[in-house]
Amino acid sequence: MAFIYDEPAHTFSEYLLVPGYSSSECIPANVSLKTPLVKFKKGEEPALTLNIPLVSAIMQSVSDDNMAIALSREGGISFIYGSQTIESEAAMVARVKSFKAGFVVSDSNLRPDSTLADVLALKEKTGHSTMAVTSDGSKNGHLEGIVTSRDYRISRMNMEDQVKNFMTPVADMVVGSSDITLKQANDIIWEHKLNTLPIIDKEGNLMYMVFRKDYSTHKQYPLELLDGQKRHVVGAGINTRDYEQRVPALVEAGADVLCIDSSEGYSEWQKRTLKWIRDKYGDSVKVGAGNVVDAEGFRFLAECGADFVKIGIGGGSICITREQKGIGRGQATAVIEVAKARDEYYKETGIYVPICSDGGIVYDYHMTLALAMGADFLMLGRYFARFDESPTNKVNINGTYMKEYWGEGSARARNWQRYDLGGDKKLSFEEGVDSYVPYAGGLKDNVNLTISKMRSTMCNCGALTIPELQKKAKLTLVSATSLVEGGAHDVLLKENSSSNYPK
Repeated sequence: MAFIYDEPAHTFSEYLLVPGYSSSECIPANVSLKTPLVKFKKGEEPALTLNIPLVSAIMQSVSDDNMAIALSREGGISFIYGSQTIESEAAMVARVKSFKAGFVVSDSNLRPDSTLADVLALKEKTGHSTMAVTSDGSKNGHLEGIVTSRDYRISRMNMEDQVKNFMTPVADMVVGSSDITLKQANDIIWEHKLNTLPIIDKEGNLMYMVFRKDYSTHKQYPLELLDGQKRHVVGAGINTRDYEQRVPALVEAGADVLCIDSSEGYSEWQKRTLKWIRDKYGDSVKVGAGNVVDAEGFRFLAECGADFVKIGIGGGSICITREQKGIGRGQATAVIEVAKARDEYYKETGIYVPICSDGGIVYDYHMTLALAMGADFLMLGRYFARFDESPTNKVNINGTYMKEYWGEGSARARNWQRYDLGGDKKLSFEEGVDSYVPYAGGLKDNVNLTISKMRSTMCNCGALTIPELQKKAKLTLVSATSLVEGGAHDVLLKENSSSNYPK
């Protein structure tokens, strides 16, 4: 007879946090959301730590290089989707690692023989008044000079006047060398009262532009997640089929951490993948695995050498695995059980393997619940798909702006590798849907709002760190009627102004 659990599996919406004592120190400004990303031994520090416990999902509709840069700036990390060619995924990783905060690749460029008419047309197109003049008009051509709005007067000049006759030549400019740091660049800008500092290589070719106006912008990212060389930290998804080719390419491109992207991680396929990586790279390459929903699955992947373990089957908003296959578990119950298994494993071995809750997040408060239940960090798909930085189209549906969002198990993604059970190289049936999510604007403001709620809730529980929250949190199951009580009720709302609108 099959094993049957005595208790039903629960979702996040079935729980609430009960407040604890808040001391005068418990204010949001004092809350630290640092959390380990990869495993570490007792008494040691993890090789990779997140500044906020949020990572973006390994999905075509969520995580590309633009999302990776934006999330790294806020203290989290993106796992660039692996359901693309090895070359294109490696190129995305490389673009993130080569992106230098504050060092902008020039997108407004002219040739010396360009005309004033060309200047005005380019300004109209890009909205930028500062334009680099290179020998061939390319972004990395030999720098000849620069044109700003101070270099010309439309009323006194002819539209056919050539740029070389009114630009500021490079000989009269202050420039920076290719090995300059952002701090040094900003010091030069302030010392010489510049608005722009071009950065050139030894041959005089333009590499970047550093702008005075961006100085204050950089101060807006106090939690920016950077590696030892001041580059953005980025993750990448892999599968259990082509890992022997994909992993080396991603490592060479500079990926800081990998994750096996699979709907079900308790398998021989993940064991083989992890073994190959450990045999070839030892512990130098960090790789997470999953997904699992119980202690047995966690223990299996931890013993196989996973650097973190991902929890969740069928709980994603675009996932239909449960209705298609009858496989899965309520996300809250899964997180609670796996967290206990992680703690037991740590006591036995002295090795702490972080766990990631993936799926089941509907409201912002669910994130804090997941952390209180034991998750070290959270992987989110729909949440990030709503933002400008996601790679999907923004469309107008019946007067409302939406963003496209589709699952990796949908016919659109055709990511058969994620659902691979060793059979034919095809998606036999769908385990995900193609959908829309409400457009929410930019990532920064939305993430900051979410983090603000998280910090406030932690203070209500008397906790200033995630480990402290997990130690002090008191959770209670709620009834169906108390769910109604928890929202606006018995009133006529003027408008839907709820700040807890589904994310």
